[in-house]
Amino acid sequence: MTDIRRDDRLKGKVAVVTGAGSRAEGIGNGRATAVILARHGAKVTLVDTVAQWAEETKRLIEAEGGNSQIVEADVSDPASCQAIVARTVDNWGRLDILVNNVGITGPRGNAVEVDAAAWDQAMRINVASMMLMAKYAIPEMIKGGGGSIVNLTSVAGLQGGHPSLLYPTSKGAIVSLTRAMAAHHGRDGIRVNCIAPGTVYTPMVASRGMTPQMRQARSERTLLGTEGTGWDIAYGALYLASDESRWVTGITLPIDGGATAGSRGSPVPPSQPASVTPAR
Repeated sequence: MTDIRRDDRLKGKVAVVTGAGSRAEGIGNGRATAVILARHGAKVTLVDTVAQWAEETKRLIEAEGGNSQIVEADVSDPASCQAIVARTVDNWGRLDILVNNVGITGPRGNAVEVDAAAWDQAMRINVASMMLMAKYAIPEMIKGGGGSIVNLTSVAGLQGGHPSLLYPTSKGAIVSLTRAMAAHHGRDGIRVNCIAPGTVYTPMVASRGMTPQMRQARSERTLLGTEGTGWDIAYGALYLASDESRWVTGITLPIDGGATAGSRGSPVPPSQPASVTPAR
């Protein structure tokens, strides 16, 4: 676990984190975010499609003296989303923070190859689920005087070149959804922002059979030359969920080691300045 740095910046706040568990050992974006929010004072509802996947998240929170509950639910289903919010408010009386973390890779292939039915289902999980959670969360946030929604997208939604069509399309849609929601609900005191993770090593990534060589190659594509973790994403979510970002809404924050800023070139040694061709 990352070094513990604790304060009360979220004391009295109540959060929902979807996809807060993991099918495998390790720290994914949802698990890390739930732990960090609880570490800084929030009470957290841990949502996953299988309750058992969130049990380790709850154990980590309780080990630090935090407060959480597990809700087993399918966020692509409206009734389930309504129940998540209802359970949260029934237990703690309010809702201040929503982190929409659920997402899948979806069907592979380009427009010619992709399965249309699988496309529809994946878009519902990756995009419609965020609308559905917000649909029921926003009225409760308004009752409490405002709130913060953090949507998880991917740098794939900001760049081209992905081998499949569905994944970057759905992630790009989340960016637009975030901006539209921010415009709709800013005067309600609700901020809506987006995080775009880059090459973060999570249990989901590990399940794809990442070799050390593949991980190194991914790291080399970043400006920092390093690989990210779920904790890096979690601290971004902490900032966007807290009052420290009180004047921030509608943004997409890449947390990617600088990958979206450019690729690493060959730096010129300080003792050998680059030559300049005089203008003619």
